[in-house]
Amino acid sequence: MTSSKQALAQTATSADAAPGSQPGAARGAQGRGTPPPGPDSWRSRLYRWDMKAAPYAFISPFFIIFGAFGLFPLLYTAWYSLHNVQLSGLDHQTWAGLDNYKNLLSSEFFWNALENTFTIGVISTVPQLLMALGLAHLLNYRLRGSTVWRVVMLTPYATSVAAATLVFTLLYSWDGGMINWLLHFVGVHPINWRESDWGSQFAVSSIVIWRWTGYNALIYLAAMQAIPSDLYESAALDGAGRWQQFRHVTIPMLRPTILFTVVVSTIGATQLFGEPLLFGGVSGSKGGSAHQYQTLGLYMYDQGWGIGNLGKASAIAWTMFLILLIVAAINMLVTRRLRKSQ
Repeated sequence: MTSSKQALAQTATSADAAPGSQPGAARGAQGRGTPPPGPDSWRSRLYRWDMKAAPYAFISPFFIIFGAFGLFPLLYTAWYSLHNVQLSGLDHQTWAGLDNYKNLLSSEFFWNALENTFTIGVISTVPQLLMALGLAHLLNYRLRGSTVWRVVMLTPYATSVAAATLVFTLLYSWDGGMINWLLHFVGVHPINWRESDWGSQFAVSSIVIWRWTGYNALIYLAAMQAIPSDLYESAALDGAGRWQQFRHVTIPMLRPTILFTVVVSTIGATQLFGEPLLFGGVSGSKGGSAHQYQTLGLYMYDQGWGIGNLGKASAIAWTMFLILLIVAAINMLVTRRLRKSQ
């Protein structure tokens, strides 16, 4: 019985083999490496290659554009900051090492620009975010024509810097400006907004406040609408009014969003350029006749395109970049602490 089964198994194996080959030859051929190329093999290889390469192909445009217009200029600016380079002779570069940075730190104009950047940043950021938070709180309640008000809030952000600065320049004009005209009715003498120290910084800050308050208000509004209504209902059952709900419910839930807007506004204040440049007119790149509102952005522009010292201008650019890295590091530390406290 056993011998008959073995004979049938050998017969089946011999039948599966190709004519003229020994039994088991086909089975041995399949176990020796890659099968002969065919339609199934190249299609499977193409499929595997497509699955591995397609994601990189989809994201490659971003990295190509970022490398060409972001990373390469950044590295090339770092190279320029270590050389003495003049705008009139780009081919004649001499190694300077850290001399540009040393001259920058010993320059009173740099510290003046840094102080002006900090002052204008504080004057523009703090009122801007407080007003945005209050406006978002008002829009969070059901108001008539809420959609229209949201569009109105976003209109200043959609306005170009040149148009907004031109309007504010006319408002702050020394002779015939509406601001001085209104001050005349309350008994205040006209102010030369362009020439005074605090007046020019306040005027530039007001342009920034007008342009970005509505934008930040919509960010706060979106974050408020994501807060669960159960929290407000529980606070109302405990006897909390609207102000108490705003303090003890809305503000704690908006901490990450507030921190985000503070960081973004700080970055924007560090890079402030268009508003003071257009507000100053002829002396805009100098930040006024006495550099009273010259920011780091204006100082870099004046050194690079006004004087033509591209090496020093590159050093200023990298100093601004390092300041932004410090701001990002502070943001990361504060965010970690907020997560731990929650």
